[in-house]
Amino acid sequence: MAGPIRQPIDIPALERYLDAQVPSIKTPLVVQQFGYGQSNPTYLLTAADKSKFVLRKKPPGTLLNPTAHAVEREYRVLHALKDTDVPAPKTIALCTDTKIIGSAFYIMEFVSGRIFANPAIPDVSALDRRQMWISALQTLGKLHLLNYKSVGLETYGKPAGFYSRQLKTLSTISQAQAQTKDVKTNQIVGEIPGFRELTSYFAATQPQDRTTIIHGDYKIDNLIFHPTEPRVIGILDWELSTLGHPLSDLCNLMSPYVNPGATPEGPTFMSGAYDGLLPRDEAVKIYEEGLKWGDAFGFLRNAVITQGITARNARGQASSARAGEYKELTPKLAALASKMMEEDKRERTSGKQKL
Repeated sequence: MAGPIRQPIDIPALERYLDAQVPSIKTPLVVQQFGYGQSNPTYLLTAADKSKFVLRKKPPGTLLNPTAHAVEREYRVLHALKDTDVPAPKTIALCTDTKIIGSAFYIMEFVSGRIFANPAIPDVSALDRRQMWISALQTLGKLHLLNYKSVGLETYGKPAGFYSRQLKTLSTISQAQAQTKDVKTNQIVGEIPGFRELTSYFAATQPQDRTTIIHGDYKIDNLIFHPTEPRVIGILDWELSTLGHPLSDLCNLMSPYVNPGATPEGPTFMSGAYDGLLPRDEAVKIYEEGLKWGDAFGFLRNAVITQGITARNARGQASSARAGEYKELTPKLAALASKMMEEDKRERTSGKQKL
């Protein structure tokens, strides 16, 4: 879970800050780094009284895309959710003074529970596996049903045009990432295969606009499950959250059904392979319209994300020890995006798809 520090952090400076600003966290600290968190380095803080907290900070150095490491936004959305039924860690403090430990950071409570890298959720009973997926879907529904204005997030994003903005942002980010040179080999990361055709298609065929709070990377391994019960008790990694179309979160969660084994861990995942897994159609009835379009767009978006991990690794800025393994995923995800785009085209031609 948490282990040796891979990216140095100025512990004495952090302790001085806590003593002055957050005296409830007792120093001295024991600091370890979590293995997850591809973008923002994440640390476990164990206080002198043995209480535990989590610190998330921006990576060191010049960032390829500063908006992709917005710990301030993570803090804002988590703070806004504190009195709702959406399970999220409670925030403790936000520090934007880069002179303290070299970059902005925030501290939240540590939620003790189970995190599963494999979306098939192995090593639990079939009944618990089914209930855990149901809980993941119900938790997502709670987030999407929340009135973003009632929790002070009306300025958290634009209230319309989500996919148009996403296309523009992904294009800008991908172009920058593609030109990144590996500090060891001097080779560039390169463009995502089929990127221009895909983005042109998506621009012309968007689903009807809807706006909710979206997580931005909602998936099984960003959820904390109760230590013994089959239910979600926390949602992690909010850096990509915004106001947007709920279809994007749903397709991200359901992507293992379309692309089994799409992570370096190589989990075996397909409907029916594990007892208790929900059939995909049952899980997404309410979102059936536009699902292939959402799948295709989600795969392209994930290709840009894995391209970014490769680019950060090339620059020596990757926070995960396994960042190098994502290089091979980018063309595979792009190929899946193209495949789903072609299926969406065929459904439109046949009249089955109504967006």
